[in-house]
Amino acid sequence: MGSAASSIPRPVTGTLDSGRPKLTAERLARRTRQRRQIQSMIASCFVLDAAVLLLYAHAGTTSVLVATGYATTGLALVAAYVLLSEFGFHERFRDHYLVAPQSAINMVNLLLFTYLAPEVGVLFLCNLFVVFGFGALRSSARQSAVVWTIMVLGLAALFLGTNKPIAMPMGSMIDRLATMLVFALTIGRCMALGIFSSSMQQSLYQSGVKLKQAYRRIEELAELDELTGAFNRRCIMRMLEEEIARCARSGSTSAVALIDLDHFKRINDVYGHPIGDEALRTFAISMFANLRSIDRFGRYGGEEFLLVLPDLSQDQAVRALERLRVIIADLDWSAFSPGMKLTISAGVTTLRPHESSDTLLARADGALYSAKARGRNRIASA
Repeated sequence: MGSAASSIPRPVTGTLDSGRPKLTAERLARRTRQRRQIQSMIASCFVLDAAVLLLYAHAGTTSVLVATGYATTGLALVAAYVLLSEFGFHERFRDHYLVAPQSAINMVNLLLFTYLAPEVGVLFLCNLFVVFGFGALRSSARQSAVVWTIMVLGLAALFLGTNKPIAMPMGSMIDRLATMLVFALTIGRCMALGIFSSSMQQSLYQSGVKLKQAYRRIEELAELDELTGAFNRRCIMRMLEEEIARCARSGSTSAVALIDLDHFKRINDVYGHPIGDEALRTFAISMFANLRSIDRFGRYGGEEFLLVLPDLSQDQAVRALERLRVIIADLDWSAFSPGMKLTISAGVTTLRPHESSDTLLARADGALYSAKARGRNRIASA
């Protein structure tokens, strides 16, 4: 067999330079190892084929020179390929396995030996299937067409341009054994191709699943506040606009609340920022645990949060925020640090017909300011 098969390359990391990715030293080393492994398999195939040719030579069908010449030529091609690989020649090309050039060269080599030793031509012709099959695993449609054209032209020159009697030796028992081995090895290599192709497809499928999961996670991270896990400002504002549009279409009502953690700067100053971060996370988790599935909760900025409450009237929204205020106040905040307490204030308002998010939030902010002015740890509405 005289073609290099390769696995589908994994995504390349690095920065772009003139439209081409820069590869890490680890990735380059992995590629080189993969090319060595592929060439070692190809070399072993040349040796096996040479052994079959020696059987033919033992039967007197061909000469030992054919076997040694085929093995020498094949191993020389492998050595040249590995040498170029070690010096980084392959990395100049998009297909760093150089499958199409290898396939073409090896096909020419097989056709040449068919011409030189037609008495055992069945071995070389059978290997054409394997070479083309391996090349097609990675080659583009255009590259496959080019390699196929080279093969067809070579076969035409061999079959139509010469009168060489290309044979399948069956004269003696040793010939029949060698011919059987030719077909057994060819079928075995084709089976290996199928297994390898299936493995590549499975690997590609799993990579696709992981990639989708990664994209989904990136999208989630792009929408979430890193510290609290609540929606970030950009996302919660988009959700608010969507809720306003929904209410305009359906004529339903909706409430919003701006929530502020009381004296949070003092918590950071007295207990430290790590404790403050844990307090923010605990507050957010407590909110998530006590909201409806249709409610939307996001970090508006600093220690201020925005809560969108679809289909709630003003009174219902105030009662909901009062319940949340009591839950937050009753948490055992001293578990973070002795003497620590945390409460919230909130401004609640409902959406009016044809109102924009700016005026809606301005009214909620005014209600929040009123709650703070009246002593904090309370809910005010506007």
